[in-house]
Amino acid sequence: MTVRNGWAPVGGSPLVANQDGQSPERGTINIVIPSAPTAPTVPPRDTEPTHPCIRCGDPVGPGVGLCERCNPLGLRDVASTQAHGAIFLAIVLGVVLLAVAGRFAVSGIGPFTAKVDSAVPTANGAALAITLTVTNTGSSAGQTTCRVTEADNRGGGPSSFLLSPQVQPGATVTFTGTASELGTTPGALVTECQSP
Repeated sequence: MTVRNGWAPVGGSPLVANQDGQSPERGTINIVIPSAPTAPTVPPRDTEPTHPCIRCGDPVGPGVGLCERCNPLGLRDVASTQAHGAIFLAIVLGVVLLAVAGRFAVSGIGPFTAKVDSAVPTANGAALAITLTVTNTGSSAGQTTCRVTEADNRGGGPSSFLLSPQVQPGATVTFTGTASELGTTPGALVTECQSP
């Protein structure tokens, strides 16, 4: 290795001398390091929010209900308040129709009159066996739920609910149900039965 004018070669190769041949050029050395190849850049996607077309499900922009394929003439869409209003009216109409159908289904059932025939402790002594007589004074057959309470405490004391069997119109049925809510000692009991 040779040294010329106090300068030593770098990396085993001689320094480049300037035009007079005396000393090397001074300055900044830019080193370029090749990087790994990168993936080709993808053009940015349209970031506008979308929602599905109400007919086919293709994405459409905000404020638009139908895509170009479903609305080729570009007719004005139905406003969202109109669509929601129509859905609301359909739900209300459905509820009204169900209420009318339910009313016709239970019309003519009852009213029912009932009385307590007897109340005796059950065989195991854990409840009372209550015998009720129920009359359907309506024009259709049906069942009723009878509330049995103590005669002296009708407002807020313990009570028991007994479901009657099917009672034909104008018919009277006697049935026995078990009630543990009223204790095990028979007392004076009263009942009232609801009409649907």
